[in-house]
Amino acid sequence: MMQRNLAGKALNPVGLGCMNVAWAYGNAPSREDALALFRHALDKGCDHFDTANIYGKGMSEEILGEAIGNRRKEFFLATKTGILVDGPRRGIDCSPEAIEASLDASLKRLGTDYVDLFYMHRFDPKVPIADSVGAMVRAMEAGKIGAYGVSEWSSAHIREAHGVHPMAAVQTEYSLWTRNVELGVLETTRELGIAFVAFSPVARGVLAGAVSDVTTLAETDLRRSHPRFQPEAWERNFVLVERFNALAGEAGLAPAQLALAWVLWRSDNVHVIPGTRSTDHWAQNNAAGALTVDTSILDRADALINQQTVTGHRYPEVMRGTIDTEDYPA
Repeated sequence: MMQRNLAGKALNPVGLGCMNVAWAYGNAPSREDALALFRHALDKGCDHFDTANIYGKGMSEEILGEAIGNRRKEFFLATKTGILVDGPRRGIDCSPEAIEASLDASLKRLGTDYVDLFYMHRFDPKVPIADSVGAMVRAMEAGKIGAYGVSEWSSAHIREAHGVHPMAAVQTEYSLWTRNVELGVLETTRELGIAFVAFSPVARGVLAGAVSDVTTLAETDLRRSHPRFQPEAWERNFVLVERFNALAGEAGLAPAQLALAWVLWRSDNVHVIPGTRSTDHWAQNNAAGALTVDTSILDRADALINQQTVTGHRYPEVMRGTIDTEDYPA
């Protein structure tokens, strides 16, 4: 598998996103199954695990620490801070005090004294960028983090933060059906020598065959509130999905593998962190990092599913105010 640089480490380009073992997409798996998934992935060569303090209100970090914390030197560990989901305390806080407290709490849950990469999960307009970055630098100097990154930040704010102290990574949603980073962020990371980490690279499970009938999604499933999953929009979008599945079959690939190969094809500084609850799906995703897919297939996928052909915004209105990444006109 061709390795790519992330925060000074040569890693497999396909990491493991750890959100949905604890939160967001319906009912979480049992703790035993989540522990088994993380241990299996590490045993089979996964070297990049990505989590966050808000995933299950710390549960994802706790499970990850319990599962593989005793093998800490064998993998690259990233987590995040900045989003508040504590009852009425909802919003974004990237103040130095909040960053320090959140980091210490994450380290305790993860059972470690350092993480390789610590992201500001969202941009906080209330706090000067230099103040937030300063807190990250102090954490690096203390040996608590190896490097810092940001998630869902605009090109201008990435440049400003990088000017204060070089950042290692930018993590933003990127898939065939979500192309916002192509408005500037992806080029900015290439220009500045920053790794780009794509979350939701299989379109929130859509391009992995995980969704066919949106009415069967659990009541607690976050996707129920997203515009692209509303019945009228979904009817149009699923036509694209069926065509995409057929294209993947023509290429001899699982749909998720074609989706991941397309994202990795976009630039050699790109990593992907698909999430899963299945060891079989993990193996399928992981194999995508070593695939060579004919450019004609990738071009056809690109033309089939893109910002112009997909119906609906990527986020509901209530969430758009927290997103700093450049957006397409309505």
